[in-house]
Amino acid sequence: MPKSFYITTTLPYVNSDPHVGFATEIIRADVIARHKKSLGFEVFFNTGTDEHGQKLYESAEKAGKDVQDYVDEYAAKFKGLIELLNLSKDIHFIRTTDKNHEESAKHFWELVNKNGYIYKKNYKTKYCVGCESEKTDSELVNDKCVLHPDRDLEMRDEENYFFKFSAFQEKLLKYYEEYPDFVIPNFRMNEMREFVKGGLEDFSISRLSSKMSWGIPVPNDSLHVMYVWFDALTNYISTLGWPEDNDTFDKFWTNGTPVQYCGKDNTRFQSVMWQAMLMAANLPQSRHIIVNGFINSGGQKMSKSLGNVISPYDIVSMFEQFAGELKNDVLRYYLLRHVNSFEDSDMTIEGIKEAYQANLANGLGNLVSRVMTLSEKYCESSTQFSENINKKVTDNIENFDLQKAMNNIWDLISNLDATIQAEKPFSVVKTDLEVGKQMISRNVVSLYEIAISLVSLMPQTSATIIELIKSNKKPDTPLFNRLT
Repeated sequence: MPKSFYITTTLPYVNSDPHVGFATEIIRADVIARHKKSLGFEVFFNTGTDEHGQKLYESAEKAGKDVQDYVDEYAAKFKGLIELLNLSKDIHFIRTTDKNHEESAKHFWELVNKNGYIYKKNYKTKYCVGCESEKTDSELVNDKCVLHPDRDLEMRDEENYFFKFSAFQEKLLKYYEEYPDFVIPNFRMNEMREFVKGGLEDFSISRLSSKMSWGIPVPNDSLHVMYVWFDALTNYISTLGWPEDNDTFDKFWTNGTPVQYCGKDNTRFQSVMWQAMLMAANLPQSRHIIVNGFINSGGQKMSKSLGNVISPYDIVSMFEQFAGELKNDVLRYYLLRHVNSFEDSDMTIEGIKEAYQANLANGLGNLVSRVMTLSEKYCESSTQFSENINKKVTDNIENFDLQKAMNNIWDLISNLDATIQAEKPFSVVKTDLEVGKQMISRNVVSLYEIAISLVSLMPQTSATIIELIKSNKKPDTPLFNRLT
């Protein structure tokens, strides 16, 4: 019976079009999912959309649209990433407006409440609608949220339900001690450990429905709806059919070492808040939280107001005339190799074009043409190939450092290029056919190692190269045409 593995992205908030930040997250999760499948794991890969909360309610009102129609429109764009980015076809796509999710979130609330971790009280707080979270003075600069400095904070003064977050400080620290690699990279783990050590404050988990009705009703209290984060975080288990489908939940969550990708602004929600909620419900913890940095553009954080947001749809469309069927792998290549696995990175359209020209058109694409042109002309297709992925590549994928894995593969590409330049099989084969054929065959074997190592990272490119090698044919046209 195959081992099970679970991986999920966060659920993007559907108040704007998809951008390359989330595209990076979902591509990375797809690489891990594909890699685990190649090792024989049964994989459950989850993504979807977060569709409740005040920010969405306000955005829909501003656009003059019904809220459900508004979220339906954006959810379709995020679901479209599955085809656009050549993601795993068996990916599960959950929406927090799905009926089964709403019922699961209600059950989760009732369970946490039954266990004594929910109570009601009046409170006053500063609230950032952009983050959909409360803010302490230490988190503010000039009384503004650092992530949404263009929005005024709201002063909340109302009766809400609260989660006894403070009850889980020691339990969380004990879990972090037991699993020191729980949050990756390590410096993010240290940040979360210090955050928890500083003490946890109970937080509001409901909103008055009279002020903001767009949410899941609190069980047995129609005057309140669930706080968007308390609702949305339960998607990671509702997608498994919890609590109705215990077999699937046990297979992939309890026994599947669940892995969650998130952005660095989401780290507390995933590695602290969500874990405390699971503890309150007596459910197993996540196993790894993998934290991405931000993608900036031209040295500035991407934002709609600055006009520097990059759309994955635009990038794929831009390279369609040059890369054809491999167009989605152009963006996969760039985001996997030129965006740091854990730190902030900068990205511009010009940078993408430069990387494409140097490393795909003049690099990998040209190498495939050189090797396979010689092989088709001088060799037979009887060479035996190893199906083993390069060990350095495998090790770095297992450690979630996909940029290093890509750099390992481009080292293989550079080494093969250097070997061809040094040995000159294109000349040797004209003076000593057998020696030249042996050189060419070795080059084909090396090219196959590159292709098989790309199988989870650039799947369409990998499949194309493998097919050329097995049929012993040169490409009819370059894999990646040079930019004009």
